[in-house]
Amino acid sequence: MTEAGLPSPLDDRIELRGLELLVFCGVLDEEQARRQPFTFDIDIYLDMTGAVDGDDLDQTVNYGATIELISSTLEAERFLLLERMASRVADLVLSDPNAASVTIVARKVRPPVPSIVASTGVRIHRAQA
Repeated sequence: MTEAGLPSPLDDRIELRGLELLVFCGVLDEEQARRQPFTFDIDIYLDMTGAVDGDDLDQTVNYGATIELISSTLEAERFLLLERMASRVADLVLSDPNAASVTIVARKVRPPVPSIVASTGVRIHRAQA
């Protein structure tokens, strides 16, 4: 919010909800032997003024290209920790200069724990350097 109480351009965000990917991530041998299911919720914060005023894709973040970049990268890489994987996703999103900051929620579906739990996860927020 601005000092006048109005929304700031960086209150604008693109929301990606429920991105489902199969990824090698985990410290157990079984987690590195086969891909595990993960879901991602991603909020990309940016100034949408140029995109709104000019109806111009170059003035925003192309979420289709972003999803493809995340999917192809995570398919090719392996991680031990969910925290590291979430940070990698944030780095990929922030490779677009139009993205000012990003919040990543990464959830491991059906984690290998002795209790019944739907998912475990992390939430991180990163900004352009």
